[in-house]
Amino acid sequence: MRLLVGRIGRAHGILGEATIEVRTDEPDRRFAVGSKVSTDSHGELKIISGRVHNGILLLGFDGFNDRNAVEKLRNTLLYAEVDINETSDVEDEYHVLQLVGCQAVLENGKVFGEVTDVINLPGQDLLAIKTDEGEQLIPFVHQLVPTVDIKSKKITVIPPALMERD
Repeated sequence: MRLLVGRIGRAHGILGEATIEVRTDEPDRRFAVGSKVSTDSHGELKIISGRVHNGILLLGFDGFNDRNAVEKLRNTLLYAEVDINETSDVEDEYHVLQLVGCQAVLENGKVFGEVTDVINLPGQDLLAIKTDEGEQLIPFVHQLVPTVDIKSKKITVIPPALMERD
């Protein structure tokens, strides 16, 4: 699946490096030297250099060897082919697209709603669940989301409001 992994920012220095607004959890993998990313307006770009400077990812692309050439890439969105069903090295790590569309069920099996989004916050992620009463946000932590079954597209949730009643 083609997924957005970054956006090219301004040129950095005179040697053809560009700042990158990273939009992936795996920048080391997606932006490795030698890998290729696709764009809508400039075709495929091969990454020939990469480094972090003051917390900002800088990349160099084959054929874009100076500041003026890189400036022509500014605001270009970068895409990578990603297998969202690939098993992760980290247990209990899921791709957002694996979770969206899953049926959220309560511990007793009653349907609670459908996962419509995963909201990434600094402290934790939230599952956005569409219910009959409207959208419910549930922190994506093991205490409130004890089981995730990607194959059957079911997630068991314990809404905080139900926990307060116990």
